[in-house]
Amino acid sequence: MMRLNDKVAIITGGAKGIGAATVHLFAKEGAKVVIWDVSNKGESLANRLHREGWPVHFMKVAVSDKKQVQKATQKVKEAFGKIDVLVNNAGITKDKTLLKMSISDWEKVISVNQTGIFYCTQAVAEVMKENGYGRIVSASSNVGLRGNFGQTNYVASKSAVIGMTKVWALELGKYGITCNCIAPGFIETDMTAAIPDHVVKQMLPLIPLGHWGKPIDVAYGYLYLASDEAAYVNGTCLVIDGGGAR
Repeated sequence: MMRLNDKVAIITGGAKGIGAATVHLFAKEGAKVVIWDVSNKGESLANRLHREGWPVHFMKVAVSDKKQVQKATQKVKEAFGKIDVLVNNAGITKDKTLLKMSISDWEKVISVNQTGIFYCTQAVAEVMKENGYGRIVSASSNVGLRGNFGQTNYVASKSAVIGMTKVWALELGKYGITCNCIAPGFIETDMTAAIPDHVVKQMLPLIPLGHWGKPIDVAYGYLYLASDEAAYVNGTCLVIDGGGAR
């Protein structure tokens, strides 16, 4: 039996990378998937999968815009009658060292990676509460546990996700909603492709498995935490980084 049969799942940042891999996987596991993304690549992906017979839909949503999130949540509820799963996957980077980081660099990353997750979770949790069921899984990062040079804003946002997840697990558990997060390490995506080669060479020896992860590696983590197999997993942060230093 498919692990997400008849579940309605929202995946933010689902247009590419880890998000796109999660969209594919969730659809194959029986979910009705709604992609929330600002990129039109999300629409192209949804259209292609829909033509192939998968129930995937696209909505252009900026998670950092509270009104857009609330409106999109209502539309999903009206279309499907429920929301079972929220994967807070959307994220951005604006890397600079502390002394070179602008207020704009700080605010842009926090608005998407932290405030965006707050907006999405707050809106969707209301729908889940009505149905007495929900799985909320958010993207943290292993740098949120250990820090990383030149990423004050990104690390702050990812550390915050871990803290928010623990609070929401305490607050929402009584409504049948579990809240967990995933802390990926270095994964082969467009975001990490911008990392200089010399930095990659420095990081590889710190990963016991000797290589970077694939988007599907994280997607399988999302799948587990979104499934009924993880019904008693709440308030945890699952690290998927090949055993990297932390």
